Amino acid sequence: MFSLQPLGDQAVLAYCADEAAALEFAAAVRRSEPAWLVDVVQAYTSVAVFFDLDQVNYAGAAEHLQRFAQDRKAKGIVPQSRAHVIPCCYELQLDLARVVEHTGLSEEEVIRLHMETEYTVYAIGFCPGFPYLGYLPRALCGVPRLDTPRLRVDSGSVGLTGRQTGIYTEPRPGGWNLIGRTPLQLVNLAEGYFPLRTGDRVRFRRIDEMEFKNLLGRRL
Repeated sequence: MFSLQPLGDQAVLAYCADEAAALEFAAAVRRSEPAWLVDVVQAYTSVAVFFDLDQVNYAGAAEHLQRFAQDRKAKGIVPQSRAHVIPCCYELQLDLARVVEHTGLSEEEVIRLHMETEYTVYAIGFCPGFPYLGYLPRALCGVPRLDTPRLRVDSGSVGLTGRQTGIYTEPRPGGWNLIGRTPLQLVNLAEGYFPLRTGDRVRFRRIDEMEFKNLLGRRL
């Protein structure tokens, strides 16, 4: 399955068969570097390709992308993917009991499963640099959001809901179930610091509160 549609007047939105196909397509478009290309933004199974309207219109960009998607030479390009290990203090949690109640697991089982899983950054959004990480192991899936979102969630808070886990990179209102917190700085708007990108792989490493204090404010 592959389809294209307009996204505003300066982008083409491509829908791919699955997340892996979207990552591959996004990597291939970036590598091809057509002269009119402005940016490529992948999110789950979709890829937004932004173009320079002074060089091409939607029809021209869409035609190029359609041919490109059918070109065997463009297939099989491995997306650039970096592996990150992010420290997480599971003692600094607010909703572990809620996750336990919904999953039927013990606290230690929740933490172990969350740590042992390698996640892929499938999208960046909600607030600057917020990584949507998938997918949770089956035993942790299905925990709903809070009935009433918190007015403030501290930066570094690690939450989960549905099939996903994620990290609040800035203080924000939020309704995910908070099961820990990382001391690392994952965003700096003034310096353009955004270390996590779609396609990257993430694992969590358990730390205690003393190590959390020692690492507070460090970068990934």
